[in-house]
Amino acid sequence: MDRSGVITLLTDFGLSDVYVGVLKGVIWGICPQARIVDLTHNVRPQDVLQGGFLLASCYRHFPRGTVHLAVVDPGVGTDRPAIAMETPYGWFVAPDNGLLIWVWEGLSRSERAASRIVELGQSRYWLPQVSRTFHGRDIFAPVAAHLAAGVSLEELGRPLRQLTLQGDVQPRVQDDGTVLGHVLHVDRFGNCSTNIEGDDVKEMAAEGSLCVDLPGHRLEGLHSTYAQVQPGQPLALIGSNGRLEIAVRNGSAAAQLGLAVGDPVRVWMRRT
Repeated sequence: MDRSGVITLLTDFGLSDVYVGVLKGVIWGICPQARIVDLTHNVRPQDVLQGGFLLASCYRHFPRGTVHLAVVDPGVGTDRPAIAMETPYGWFVAPDNGLLIWVWEGLSRSERAASRIVELGQSRYWLPQVSRTFHGRDIFAPVAAHLAAGVSLEELGRPLRQLTLQGDVQPRVQDDGTVLGHVLHVDRFGNCSTNIEGDDVKEMAAEGSLCVDLPGHRLEGLHSTYAQVQPGQPLALIGSNGRLEIAVRNGSAAAQLGLAVGDPVRVWMRRT
């Protein structure tokens, strides 16, 4: 697979400190021709699942051969592995703490078979001095830059058979068909994305009257656009990431309904 020359960055570093700028400086010092794209640096601090969800929602929109650098690393300095993963879409460099679980879960069986993972163990591709508290700068950014510059995956370390798959990713389906999930991300508009697959919800909506239970609220029906309800009215629809989303037309579902990341969402069907 040819390199695209693009490196994306996703972190929980925020923008009030110099951390993001330093990552870019390290990358350009190794691969001056790299084109860097900031996906987001506003992942909730240490929220590995949210970071992984956001990464998985956008990497397919980049050219094949892109390198995706993701650093949400509450275990920095511990024995958690640092890894690089090659897929048919490009490369991913991250701590092996569940951050890539959404990417892995979204690959087909054949795409998984074509993917490879290594543990980053070749220090010649790191910075000379490695801090125990900033592996993003000292290990992950240099490795991402070397990958973008043409270094092969095999040169970076020993093969791993699989990722560490941590975290409550998949919703639970009960015997009566009820789906139990939770809010995973709240965007700047107050729209609340859940971990519930849109295709599953569409199937339920096609068979009966869909109900979505939230803490203190119940929504009925599945809409296809925000404009199908009156301004200020809450609704459930399938968001652009392909998952169930709770929104308020011209408003904030998070504020109006009091929703936050981690809140439970129950989807069930009232048969007609």
